[in-house]
Formats: sequence, C-alpha cells, structure tokens
Amino acid sequence: MRSTGDDAAVGGRCAVHMPRTARSVTDLPRLGRFPAVQPGQPAIERLSPTSDLLGFRGPTACAAAGITYRQLDYWARTGLLEPSVRTAYPSTSQRLYSFRDILLLKIVKRLLDAGVSLQNIRVAVAHLQTADQADLAGMTLMCDGATVYECTTPQQVVDLLKGGQGVFGIAVGAVRQELELTLGRLHAERTDTGETLVGHDPADELAQRRNRAV
Repeated sequence: MRSTGDDAAVGGRCAVHMPRTARSVTDLPRLGRFPAVQPGQPAIERLSPTSDLLGFRGPTACAAAGITYRQLDYWARTGLLEPSVRTAYPSTSQRLYSFRDILLLKIVKRLLDAGVSLQNIRVAVAHLQTADQADLAGMTLMCDGATVYECTTPQQVVDLLKGGQGVFGIAVGAVRQELELTLGRLHAERTDTGETLVGHDPADELAQRRNRAV
C-alpha cells in the first residue's frame, strides 16, 4: 500500500501549494485517522478492524497474515481464498480483503506449516467461510498433518488428543484477537468512501517523540 506519511502521497495537490482562496473541504487531500469515526456517530464510537466498513489491500493482508504476495496471488487466482470485498477484476482495480478474509489467510498459512494438503485446506476454508462469527471465536481446529478436525468444546479437544489423532491445534479465537491488534496498526480503506485510514502504531509514535527530543 502507498505510504500516507504526507498529504501529497494520498492523492491530489498538496495543500501547502494551493492558493489560500482556493482551499475548501473538497479540495484538501482525504486522509483519515484509523480507526475512523462512522458518519453520524459520536467521536467516541470508532471503527474496529473487524468492521464491515473496512477493507485491506493485498500488501497489508500479506503483512498481517505472515504470507508472501506470491502466495496471496496464487490462492486468489486458484480460488482457494479470494477477497470478499473487491477482486482484481477489472485489471485496474486492487484486491481488497475483509478482516475475516485475512483471518482465514492466517489459518491457511498455519495449516500449510503443519503439513496439511491444499485439498484438505480447501475443505476447511469452505467450512470456515460459512461459520458464524460467534462460532469462529470458540472454535479450535486440530490436525494430524492430513485431516482437519473442528472442535467447539474443550472436551472434544481432549477426546481427540486421547485418540492420538490431533497433534496440532489452532485456537481460532486467539488468532482473531492477535489479528485485530495487528490490523489496528496497519492502513485500511473505507469500503463506502474509499478513504485511506492510517493505522495507529504506538511504536511509531514513540519513535517520533524520541526524534523530537533529540
């Protein structure tokens, strides 16, 4: 994604070089603070990375999921996991992924690392795409390197371990919380206005304060 470090990078003329009399709200570059305020809502109510009003471009999805852009592109082209917000068609558009899409990307990456075949991963992804958000939060995926098992209760996990089948587990709720924190520090795009929203990274803010103190 393009940097939003200054106004010129967002698009349009830089306000510094515009005649004072020509400036207006519509003339100024559109740059939002992430999380952004929803229209008509008090400033205290802000968008979460999980909001349906937010989308994330390919490079951001890769950074958050821990995958390469080549993997992202291949999985989209082969139908393993396509972006649900905006595809790359027509060719002039950029893919835009939802929070749920990126959550599934992280899970796919972990299943691949555990040795699960793409064929079985496709089955797991298809199932996860139809699951409710509440079900995802309490779900644990167990795999033995070949098959993926869904566990929705602690007892099911215990029973699977006793059977000697499950050797690798993914607590989807924990992955979801981790992803929410990660995406809160990265750039996003509003799906209704196309506005670029700047992530809030405490580390960056601390670095800026140190630089000002020097």
